[in-house]
Amino acid sequence: MTKALTAIGLMSGTSMDGVDAAVLVTDGETIAAYGALAERPYVPAERAVLREALVAARAIADRSDRAGVLAEAERMVTAAHAEAVEALFVAAGLSAADVDVVGFHGQTVLHRPEQRLTVQIGDAAALADRLRIPVVYDFRAADVAAGGQGAPLVPAYHRAIARRHGWRLPVAILNLGGVGNVTFVGEGDPVAFDTGPGNALIDDWVMQRAGIAFDEDGRIAAAGQVDTVALATLMDDAYFDRPPPKSLDRNDFPLGAVSALSLEDGAATLAAFTAASVAAAERWFPAPVRRWIVAGGGARNQTLLAMLSARLSAPVTTADAAGLSASHIEAQAFAYLAVRSLKGLPLSYPTTTGVPKAMTGGVVARAVASGR
Repeated sequence: MTKALTAIGLMSGTSMDGVDAAVLVTDGETIAAYGALAERPYVPAERAVLREALVAARAIADRSDRAGVLAEAERMVTAAHAEAVEALFVAAGLSAADVDVVGFHGQTVLHRPEQRLTVQIGDAAALADRLRIPVVYDFRAADVAAGGQGAPLVPAYHRAIARRHGWRLPVAILNLGGVGNVTFVGEGDPVAFDTGPGNALIDDWVMQRAGIAFDEDGRIAAAGQVDTVALATLMDDAYFDRPPPKSLDRNDFPLGAVSALSLEDGAATLAAFTAASVAAAERWFPAPVRRWIVAGGGARNQTLLAMLSARLSAPVTTADAAGLSASHIEAQAFAYLAVRSLKGLPLSYPTTTGVPKAMTGGVVARAVASGR
């Protein structure tokens, strides 16, 4: 085992609920220790700016473009990430001198790998200057430039988790953020891809119809009925018949199929859409899995979990029940990937993003006056 580093990972996912921060001690291969966790929620006004940025990003042709609201959103995202790290320092009793590196994913506002274009906003240089810690960022760009999907990037960490906990393989680790993604962990390189929608459509629906950010615990969906015609329409998408590797943008699936439904029936149907798209992913696994581990915000949606249990061919367990942090696995993953980046280890594989060969990625920003 090479030297383990203390890393902080940051994640602001496509659900846009806030910034998760996590400490991880790792040598880039194994997990030496899990550390403190923190989160910095976005307030409604900040989420509104991010939603505007998602709309503005549709016009981006150059990934460095930060016109209009995108510049405002980038400043806000950078400050929120800094505040998340500072909250973590307080929670863990750490200082900048105790941390070797920060993994900063940024906020994805556009993901079009077929155009070799992926855009994550966030000013890594400004973050490094404020924290006085080296920051690894731009994790996806090298993969996309080489012809890969640029997503998902967490499978290497999922494999490390399975090894640390000694799980009987194969297992499927499902992350339900704004978009759903799954990693099949077996004996070889992980197999991974985006399954379909995670929480994004449900969040957009309840915001549009009720002015609330998300369906807490799946209570709205629990009060509704699944519209089987609308569900069939949603599932009639060529994406689900395309073999992996494959990935999605947050806005790839419209809400039109449920537009005539009530708040409750729409939420139930969209939850069923997420569950059905995950079940459809099983056809692409190299072998049947022994169990599913569910992480991300979707792990708190009891209605969605019940739908997954009813559709999947193996038992479903939340990451929390498996001894992990369902809400912070992706933040931990970017701590892990930051260390792998520093050491030149692969972040993605042909079986996870379709990149021609296993490759590393990421760029390092260093604080101007810190000497680090």
